[in-house]
Amino acid sequence: MYEPRKATILVVDDTPDNLNMMSGLLTEHFRVKVANSGERALRICAQEAPDLILLDIMMPGVDGYEVCRRLKAEPRLADVPIIFLTAKSEIEDERCGLALGAVDYITKPISPPLVLARIDAHLRLKLASDILKDNNAHLEREVARRTREIESLHEVTILMMASLAETRDQETGNHIKRTQHYVRTLAEALRAHPNYGAELDPHSIDLMFKSAPLHDIGKVGIPDAILLKPGKLDADEWVVMKTHTTLGRESIEHAEAQLGRSVDFLRFAKEIAYGHHEKWDGSGYPLGTKGEATPLSARLMALADVYDALISRRVYKAPMPIEQAVALILQGRGSHFDPVVVDAFIGVQERFAAIAELYADESGIGEALAAPPR
Repeated sequence: MYEPRKATILVVDDTPDNLNMMSGLLTEHFRVKVANSGERALRICAQEAPDLILLDIMMPGVDGYEVCRRLKAEPRLADVPIIFLTAKSEIEDERCGLALGAVDYITKPISPPLVLARIDAHLRLKLASDILKDNNAHLEREVARRTREIESLHEVTILMMASLAETRDQETGNHIKRTQHYVRTLAEALRAHPNYGAELDPHSIDLMFKSAPLHDIGKVGIPDAILLKPGKLDADEWVVMKTHTTLGRESIEHAEAQLGRSVDFLRFAKEIAYGHHEKWDGSGYPLGTKGEATPLSARLMALADVYDALISRRVYKAPMPIEQAVALILQGRGSHFDPVVVDAFIGVQERFAAIAELYADESGIGEALAAPPR
């Protein structure tokens, strides 16, 4: 007999003799509760769920079918096994009871050994089911924990690589944080657009956000004499500087090669590193791709990167007032930038300004925010 703990059996029957008989049969093995009506059975279950219910069908007021229906509709009680114990012996009666969710159907007059065997079997099945659910819940928690760990590892890897590039270029400051948030803001603004909504699902936007800090990772390979030059670059130096796009993509591909496979979360990182200096009209670099031939992630970063560069201090220029930077972005609509991306930017430019203020450098951005239009 079932003994992991003394299970509680609720017997529901409107006939006192039946309640007494079932109590006598079950008390040796189980904790027994009795209810002489469907209403009382529901009240007892609302206070404490029994481990199994023996339920008569023909009762005045709320009959057994309705009791079963209500219990199965209650999430806390839906898994409690119900065995109909009734004088209704027609096949249709049994079919109806089982269709409502009962686990078994025993007709009166009962066979005590049969009743005990059926109770024991269903309690053991319920115990096995509960153990399986607990194991599944534990497994789901463990999978969720490990998934969070993997995601954290991805983020740390990206930030470490981005920070490495940033240490080579002291002017950038919080540039990678600002552009990261600009890209997400633009992507979210474009989700409703018929041309771009399909590729801007929440997962893709999240990957773009996490990948954006790697847009200048290739600068790690640019010589200090060029990268740290206190002034504008000459033509030859500019040729070398432009190779950081190719170096960035190749560094990520090299990491994947060492791993032996492509990594989904780095797909956007490669697109952004390689393509964020391409222009809508094909006059950018490194390939001079035109229009939608440049991946969307790179087109988003193109606007984000230029906007931030305009409002930031550099050794060769003062920060530009935000209003002037917005005007230049508008001028680049259809030439430098994807027109649809520019339109999205106009709708969220106040959020861009808020991001710039939130992640402002110690010098530079604040001047752009405070400066009056020229």
